[in-house]
Amino acid sequence: MPRILVLNGPNLGRLGSREPDVYGDQDLPALERLLNAEKDAATEIEVRQTDDEAELIRWIHAAVDSATPVILNPAAFTHYSYALRDAAAMLATAGVPLVEVHISNPHAREQFRHTSVISGVATGVIAGFGFDSYVLALAAIERRSR
Repeated sequence: MPRILVLNGPNLGRLGSREPDVYGDQDLPALERLLNAEKDAATEIEVRQTDDEAELIRWIHAAVDSATPVILNPAAFTHYSYALRDAAAMLATAGVPLVEVHISNPHAREQFRHTSVISGVATGVIAGFGFDSYVLALAAIERRSR
Protein backbone atom coordinates (compact mmCIF):
# COMPACT_ATOMS: atom_id res chain seq x y z
CA MET A 1 0.00 0.00 0.00
CA PRO A 2 1.51 3.41 -0.94
CA ARG A 3 1.97 5.73 2.02
CA ILE A 4 2.26 9.51 2.07
CA LEU A 5 3.34 11.56 5.08
CA VAL A 6 1.67 14.94 5.50
CA LEU A 7 3.97 16.92 7.77
CA ASN A 8 3.05 20.27 9.27
CA GLY A 9 5.32 22.69 11.09
CA PRO A 10 4.91 25.21 13.88
CA ASN A 11 1.59 26.74 14.84
CA LEU A 12 -0.39 24.63 12.38
CA GLY A 13 -1.79 22.70 15.32
CA ARG A 14 -3.77 25.90 15.96
CA LEU A 15 -5.56 25.80 12.60
CA GLY A 16 -9.22 26.64 12.95
CA SER A 17 -8.58 29.26 15.62
CA ARG A 18 -5.38 30.96 14.44
CA GLU A 19 -6.00 33.83 12.01
CA PRO A 20 -9.03 32.28 10.29
CA ASP A 21 -9.02 35.15 7.79
CA VAL A 22 -5.63 33.85 6.56
CA TYR A 23 -5.74 30.11 7.29
CA GLY A 24 -9.48 29.37 7.28
CA ASP A 25 -11.64 27.89 10.01
CA GLN A 26 -10.79 24.21 9.45
CA ASP A 27 -8.47 22.28 11.79
CA LEU A 28 -5.97 19.44 11.19
CA PRO A 29 -8.55 16.66 11.79
CA ALA A 30 -10.64 18.28 9.01
CA LEU A 31 -7.58 18.25 6.76
CA GLU A 32 -7.02 14.57 7.49
CA ARG A 33 -10.67 13.76 6.69
CA LEU A 34 -10.43 15.72 3.43
CA LEU A 35 -7.25 13.96 2.32
CA ASN A 36 -8.66 10.55 3.19
CA ALA A 37 -11.75 11.34 1.12
CA GLU A 38 -9.64 12.49 -1.85
CA LYS A 39 -6.91 9.82 -1.89
CA ASP A 40 -6.76 6.70 -4.02
CA ALA A 41 -8.21 3.68 -2.22
CA ALA A 42 -4.79 2.03 -1.91
CA THR A 43 -3.02 5.10 -0.50
CA GLU A 44 -2.41 5.49 3.22
CA ILE A 45 -2.24 9.06 4.56
CA GLU A 46 -0.59 10.00 7.83
CA VAL A 47 -1.01 13.61 9.00
CA ARG A 48 1.40 14.90 11.65
CA GLN A 49 2.12 18.30 13.19
CA THR A 50 4.91 19.55 15.42
CA ASP A 51 6.22 22.84 16.71
CA ASP A 52 9.63 21.17 17.16
CA GLU A 53 12.14 21.59 14.33
CA ALA A 54 14.20 18.57 15.41
CA GLU A 55 11.14 16.31 15.42
CA LEU A 56 10.17 17.46 11.93
CA ILE A 57 13.70 16.71 10.72
CA ARG A 58 13.57 13.23 12.30
CA TRP A 59 10.29 12.54 10.48
CA ILE A 60 11.89 13.53 7.19
CA HIS A 61 14.91 11.32 7.90
CA ALA A 62 12.52 8.40 8.47
CA ALA A 63 10.76 9.24 5.18
CA VAL A 64 14.11 9.13 3.39
CA ASP A 65 14.94 5.77 4.96
CA SER A 66 11.56 4.28 4.00
CA ALA A 67 11.27 6.09 0.63
CA THR A 68 7.95 7.60 1.74
CA PRO A 69 6.69 10.64 -0.24
CA VAL A 70 6.10 13.77 1.80
CA ILE A 71 3.68 16.67 1.62
CA LEU A 72 5.34 19.32 3.76
CA ASN A 73 3.95 22.56 5.13
CA PRO A 74 7.06 23.84 6.89
CA ALA A 75 5.18 26.92 8.17
CA ALA A 76 7.60 29.48 9.66
CA PHE A 77 10.53 27.08 9.15
CA THR A 78 10.05 27.74 5.42
CA HIS A 79 11.94 30.99 5.62
CA TYR A 80 15.02 30.17 7.65
CA SER A 81 15.52 26.52 8.59
CA TYR A 82 18.58 25.37 6.71
CA ALA A 83 18.59 22.23 8.85
CA LEU A 84 15.10 21.37 7.55
CA ARG A 85 16.22 22.25 4.01
CA ASP A 86 19.18 19.88 4.30
CA ALA A 87 16.90 17.07 5.49
CA ALA A 88 14.45 17.79 2.65
CA ALA A 89 17.34 17.67 0.17
CA MET A 90 17.95 14.07 1.22
CA LEU A 91 14.50 13.20 -0.14
CA ALA A 92 15.40 14.78 -3.48
CA THR A 93 18.72 12.95 -3.59
CA ALA A 94 16.90 9.67 -2.90
CA GLY A 95 14.33 10.41 -5.64
CA VAL A 96 11.48 10.56 -3.14
CA PRO A 97 8.78 13.14 -3.93
CA LEU A 98 8.49 16.15 -1.63
CA VAL A 99 5.78 18.71 -2.29
CA GLU A 100 5.99 21.94 -0.30
CA VAL A 101 2.54 23.33 0.45
CA HIS A 102 1.18 26.50 2.00
CA ILE A 103 -2.41 27.29 2.89
CA SER A 104 -1.98 30.98 2.13
CA ASN A 105 0.07 32.52 -0.67
CA PRO A 106 3.34 33.59 1.00
CA HIS A 107 4.10 35.94 -1.92
CA ALA A 108 0.95 37.93 -1.20
CA ARG A 109 1.95 38.43 2.43
CA GLU A 110 4.77 40.13 4.34
CA GLN A 111 8.12 40.45 2.56
CA PHE A 112 9.92 38.05 4.92
CA ARG A 113 7.54 35.28 3.81
CA HIS A 114 8.56 35.60 0.14
CA THR A 115 11.68 33.46 0.52
CA SER A 116 11.57 29.70 0.98
CA VAL A 117 14.75 27.78 1.72
CA ILE A 118 12.79 24.55 1.05
CA SER A 119 11.47 25.27 -2.47
CA GLY A 120 14.81 24.72 -4.17
CA VAL A 121 14.94 21.08 -3.08
CA ALA A 122 11.21 20.31 -3.35
CA THR A 123 9.73 18.35 -6.24
CA GLY A 124 7.11 21.09 -6.46
CA VAL A 125 5.42 23.89 -4.54
CA ILE A 126 1.69 24.57 -4.19
CA ALA A 127 0.46 27.61 -2.29
CA GLY A 128 -2.53 29.83 -1.78
CA PHE A 129 -5.38 27.36 -2.24
CA GLY A 130 -6.22 26.68 1.40
CA PHE A 131 -6.57 22.98 2.13
CA ASP A 132 -6.82 22.39 -1.62
CA SER A 133 -3.05 22.99 -1.70
CA TYR A 134 -2.71 19.65 0.11
CA VAL A 135 -5.27 17.95 -2.17
CA LEU A 136 -3.36 19.12 -5.25
CA ALA A 137 -0.09 17.88 -3.73
CA LEU A 138 -1.69 14.52 -2.97
CA ALA A 139 -2.91 14.18 -6.55
CA ALA A 140 0.53 15.07 -7.92
CA ILE A 141 2.30 12.50 -5.74
CA GLU A 142 -0.23 9.77 -6.53
CA ARG A 143 0.04 10.49 -10.26
CA ARG A 144 3.87 10.33 -10.13
CA SER A 145 3.72 7.08 -8.17
CA ARG A 146 1.68 5.15 -10.73
